[in-house]
Amino acid sequence: MTRTNLTSSDRIVAPYVTATNVEQDLSCRLVVRPDSLELGYANELPGDRDDQGVLWRKVVERRNEGKPEFGRVHPIRQRRAMSELLCQVCAGPADQTPDGVLWLLRDHREDWPRWPEGMACVEPPICSRCVAISLRRCPALQRGAVVVRVRSFAVAGVWGTLYRPGTFAPTRVQAAHLAYDDPQTRWMVAVALIRELRGCSFVPFEELSGTANSERS
Repeated sequence: MTRTNLTSSDRIVAPYVTATNVEQDLSCRLVVRPDSLELGYANELPGDRDDQGVLWRKVVERRNEGKPEFGRVHPIRQRRAMSELLCQVCAGPADQTPDGVLWLLRDHREDWPRWPEGMACVEPPICSRCVAISLRRCPALQRGAVVVRVRSFAVAGVWGTLYRPGTFAPTRVQAAHLAYDDPQTRWMVAVALIRELRGCSFVPFEELSGTANSERS
């Protein structure tokens, strides 16, 4: 059973991590928790935090309803795909060989020598079958993309919005990415899990095309 979201009319793939227009933020009042002096929700539930105790943005989850909003990522599905190493497109297992797990990334090799070595990545990995459809459908990837095998991909932290105590309610400060051991995570509402990519090697697209075709036969 596939978990990829498709529209019946034009068969456009909506990646698993893509949010739809009906998956809006839930209205949750932010407070300072008096017991721990950290950010929290007024009516907080156990599932509102991850296993490291970081608060996450609450968003409606109705993946099979509405229209996909490409470019907007659903925080809980991103976290699930990243933590379980699922393909960001179909939610099946990401492609993995002895050379590492597969990632499809925008090409930023001009950013620093040996990019993406050491990159703090918020994009979940991918399976070989979904590389081609992603390249066809995603305008951002069409401007330049690479496929990378990654040997080490430790969970490094979270991306989200930092707050500080305010006069009447917590006040938004800025967007930031933080390591889990950073004490400022007590004042963050996270929207994405980060993995640090190490042991990276580039994979030719033709090599993946051959693998995908052999899997289909």
